[in-house]
Amino acid sequence: MAVNVQSEQKYWDALKEVMDPEFPISVVDMGLIYDIKEQADTIQVTMTFTAVGCACTEWIKGDIEKRLLEERNVHAVDIHVVWDPPWTVDRMTEEGRQKMRTWGVSSR
Repeated sequence: MAVNVQSEQKYWDALKEVMDPEFPISVVDMGLIYDIKEQADTIQVTMTFTAVGCACTEWIKGDIEKRLLEERNVHAVDIHVVWDPPWTVDRMTEEGRQKMRTWGVSSR
């Protein structure tokens, strides 16, 4: 089955509206989202968190699910959390790094 990259891009764009609760940076710019796939009416998200003990995991997952369910023809969201590869600041987008620098938080 061919991947509809243009279709999946709208889900990446949608998740740029979901903010990390600790910093006002999207989960996309934080580098937490590893992959998004569209399977019929279900969106499959592969993601990670900054730490295994992150207290905001359920909150972030709920925000991701809620936002994606707002998209047309999306009836389910399947979120798969992985720890390999682990999250590092290298996964952040340049926009995310710039926002961190603006707040005085080093991101290399």
